[in-house]
Amino acid sequence: MRKDIKVSVSILCADFKYLADEVKKCEDSGADMLHVDVMDGHFVPVITVGKMIVEAIRPITKLPIEAHLMIENPYAHIDDFLNAGADIISVHAECYGQRRKGCRNFGEYPKEVDKIDIELARKDIKKVHDSGKEIIMTVNPGTPLCFDEILPEIDGVLIMSVNPGFAKQKFMPVALPKIQALSRTFKGYIAVDGGVNADTAQSVIDAGANVLATASYFFGAQDPSQAVKYLKSLKPQKHKKRA
Repeated sequence: MRKDIKVSVSILCADFKYLADEVKKCEDSGADMLHVDVMDGHFVPVITVGKMIVEAIRPITKLPIEAHLMIENPYAHIDDFLNAGADIISVHAECYGQRRKGCRNFGEYPKEVDKIDIELARKDIKKVHDSGKEIIMTVNPGTPLCFDEILPEIDGVLIMSVNPGFAKQKFMPVALPKIQALSRTFKGYIAVDGGVNADTAQSVIDAGANVLATASYFFGAQDPSQAVKYLKSLKPQKHKKRA
């Protein structure tokens, strides 16, 4: 049975001068969760926020909070985000394997791998599950779905449809075949992050995704509630085969 579409709002594009009001806007819109983009200036080119933001918004919202860790050595920081109040931890596959030539050093982006150390990943899966929280494995556009062995052990997969590091990027269609392949076998949540808006969301849903992460589309909308309502209203369309 297909899961209902959920909307995850990234506060990356929120007005941080009025963060409490922006969080309430997310709640009032009917969004299902908050997405906190954590960037360290090493795994990605820029620095954003850390556990203090999770701590700040935890007391003022009942929405689940997802900490998307776009950071080096996420295993050294998972406990901090769990203790801060995150309900979902998203880690990157690129932090669990040997990176390709050209993205191994500082300043070389985007990070990409062809396989991961399954046992290293399992340690973090266990850590998060032992805390009663959920864990999602994330892949950059250039990284294949290289962790079939642990799919039964994780709660979701986040497909990046942009190279992480900046908001307001254009959707990369290379994400669609990954979503399609994953939807055939994976029973957990399939989330998509990057360039999801009124023009791209339908193709993402058609491919098999059931969680849509949005930032600029939500905060740039004249009526954020209508934006969320539209995304949640989408149903996969069956296309007729050509003769």
